Amino acid sequence: MSDTIYSSDFLVIGSGLSGLLFALKAAKHGTVHIVTKGRLSDSSTVRAQGGIAAVVSSEDSIEAHIQDTLRVGDGLCHYDVVKSIVKAGPERIRELVDLGVNFSRGVNSDEYELGLEGGHSKRRVLHVKDHTGEDIEIALIKQIENVANITIFENHMAVNLYALNNRVYGAYILDVNTSEVERFLAKVTILATGGAGRVFLYTSNPDVATGDGIAMAFRVGASVMNLEMVQFHPTLLFHPKIRSFLISEALRGEGARLLGPDGKRFMPNYHKDAELAPRDVVARAIDHELKKTGADNVWLDISFRDASYIRERFPQIYETCLKAGIDITKEPIPVVPAAHYMMGGVRVDINGRTDVAGLYAIGETACTGFHGANRLASNSLLEATALAHNASIAAAEEIKSKSSKIEIPPWDPGEATDSDELVVISHLWEEIRRLMINYVGIVRSNKRLIRARNRIGFMTREINQFYWDFVITPDLVELRNISLVAELIIKMARMRKESRGAHYNKDFPDESSQIVDTIMRKGYSPVN
Repeated sequence: MSDTIYSSDFLVIGSGLSGLLFALKAAKHGTVHIVTKGRLSDSSTVRAQGGIAAVVSSEDSIEAHIQDTLRVGDGLCHYDVVKSIVKAGPERIRELVDLGVNFSRGVNSDEYELGLEGGHSKRRVLHVKDHTGEDIEIALIKQIENVANITIFENHMAVNLYALNNRVYGAYILDVNTSEVERFLAKVTILATGGAGRVFLYTSNPDVATGDGIAMAFRVGASVMNLEMVQFHPTLLFHPKIRSFLISEALRGEGARLLGPDGKRFMPNYHKDAELAPRDVVARAIDHELKKTGADNVWLDISFRDASYIRERFPQIYETCLKAGIDITKEPIPVVPAAHYMMGGVRVDINGRTDVAGLYAIGETACTGFHGANRLASNSLLEATALAHNASIAAAEEIKSKSSKIEIPPWDPGEATDSDELVVISHLWEEIRRLMINYVGIVRSNKRLIRARNRIGFMTREINQFYWDFVITPDLVELRNISLVAELIIKMARMRKESRGAHYNKDFPDESSQIVDTIMRKGYSPVN
């Protein structure tokens, strides 16, 4: 086992927008180590097609953006957090532009070309055609590569945080290439590992989104909040060979219509805003149509728009669909809902602080209360930039008084042996994801949640036994994390005796008059 110890002021686990932006800012105050379990560019940020919401137009207002966020959040948003993040939006946009992000502009105009998406009362979504996240990631990586204070560790997977007396001092990190577990010591540790979409069978998320940060934080005693609030994006491409490709909501913002198997629109029957209703409404409507008709998918049609406009505005979607044999300028796109975004996560304040000292969480890993029960489209990248900025200031102040003299003990594998049962790991992985999509998906019920709780409890115990019996592998680490996050989602779904936003329970179809966040921490569970 490796005796290697890496020491830094800031340890950033994850390499999406929030992690990279934090690293750039923190590097002005100390040394930064970035560890990421794949390549630096492997993140959900890259898949953010739609854009980033912010008030940059004279026809818009901060108050309108606040009210849209609150309305879509369905009563669960924290007003002070919403106000703070929305007000920060224009400055965070200017910062991204300075870092090299070239947002699309109108023809012969100095003004940004702003998109309209579900839940927004104004056009305020800045974008780079339909590959905004990818351009942001590329721009940040170019900046990172020129900073001497930042060291990057690709193919390094975080296994566990090291905590002592309710303070985190770093983490145990698995070098995927050597299979050695190394020690990373840091004055401050930042979790920026993204969400947990891979807990579900159908998801728009990349393979790396296995809830690692949420699971690690919970294991050292940090609180988690509102994990039952999982946003299902209404329109994932339904194709046997192209998995996890999102069809951006921006298409619906530009007039695309949802059609049933009979070729007729159905969204006007469900909401006054039709295709531009909040995502939870659209996802449930599609789910209802699929169950009612027995169809495998519904259709999204933008073919009535000018073909050259479609190719220019949505080049990535056009090319990907064309590879699948679908010409979106001439025919509709087959789509289904899929797990997309976690409104819940590790409970943090506006500066990304958890309730464990020395530990921060930012981006989709964190839950600030900004999104409430349902995320307003394109608000995720906005929150990521604001939280990265705030956390960098707070963490820079914290390292001034924090000592890193403590030493992390060497990794102890115990009596672990190489596993000869890898097929069991892949089987459990598949079983958990099917369980979650079938029992804890878009529409839930008490019976389904109880069955899910019983099954996940049995599987989690079996997985934990594997963890102690066998030498750890990347697959085993991820399986352990998704089983824990799945169990937390189920327990917190049972805690919420109502339907609100992304959480819909047939046995509690109405909203409760008592609006509260669901909060759990290790050793405390109000629901069995």
